[in-house]
Amino acid sequence: MLTVWGRKTSSNVQAVMWGIAELGLDCTRHDVGHRYGGTDTDDFIAMNPNRTVPVLQDGDDAPLWESAAILRYLANRYGSDPFWPEDASARAQVDKWAEWAKINVGGAFTVPIFWRVVRTPEAKRDWPAIRAAVAALEGKLAIAEARLGQVPYLAGEDFTLADVQFGHVLYRYYEIGIERAELPNVARYYERLQAREAYRAHVMVSYAELAVS
Repeated sequence: MLTVWGRKTSSNVQAVMWGIAELGLDCTRHDVGHRYGGTDTDDFIAMNPNRTVPVLQDGDDAPLWESAAILRYLANRYGSDPFWPEDASARAQVDKWAEWAKINVGGAFTVPIFWRVVRTPEAKRDWPAIRAAVAALEGKLAIAEARLGQVPYLAGEDFTLADVQFGHVLYRYYEIGIERAELPNVARYYERLQAREAYRAHVMVSYAELAVS
């Protein structure tokens, strides 16, 4: 049995839970972090000295932290073609796009944009900085736009781990109050993701509890 510690409004927890659901695995999740607290307890620190979520434990195995590492572990242990190819070269192509999405897209969105818009009081929002951050993010999204004009999913013809790392950011990108560039291929891709039950259940989650007015 898988156990995850982390609130459902954490984008990193959402990626992990989405991946777990796509793999068809049973999981128990505990709300931890932000308003739920719990990350400063001795038990939690023993699992993750960084005091961040998510943390995953698979049966009696040692706990894991860092969402990308967790997703790779799950894919290695429970995944198969095409989600996580057995062939090393094919797997590397999926991993390449997953890493790109985690670092370049997630990193360019969460703190520079989402935190500045949703988790900052309206009177203190630095809109010139936000618009500059959106432009920087959309420079990265232009890469996905070109890619998704050639193939239906980020790593190719099939849904893979790369789509979990990339796609979980798009719900918030399309929902928050910012001006967005026209990216028709990314928009169509986002529509395909919304058709997935696991995406709707674990990613399309209200973030109202994070908002600061």
